[in-house]
Amino acid sequence: MRKRELASGLFAEEGGVGWSAPSPAGTMPRKIEEIKDFLLTARRKDAKSVKIKKNKDNVKFKVRCSRYLYTLVITDKEKAEKLKQSLPPGLAVKELK
Repeated sequence: MRKRELASGLFAEEGGVGWSAPSPAGTMPRKIEEIKDFLLTARRKDAKSVKIKKNKDNVKFKVRCSRYLYTLVITDKEKAEKLKQSLPPGLAVKELK
């Protein structure tokens, strides 16, 4: 049986059209391990906003780009403050509780 992919996860088969769910990995946020990589991502043209979530043990930085939400987790509060100062000035920054 031949299978041909159509737009948005649909498949055309000889017997009819079936549907395939998108992979769950495609909808999950992308984790960034390095501060330098996070800053490069935040400077991209498609970066829209940054959310900063301060927890007891760590600080999470989340940058929203056109396709994915990229996250960086920092356990050092001083590095987190330094990173906050290094964010691009044109980017909307929102601090969460």
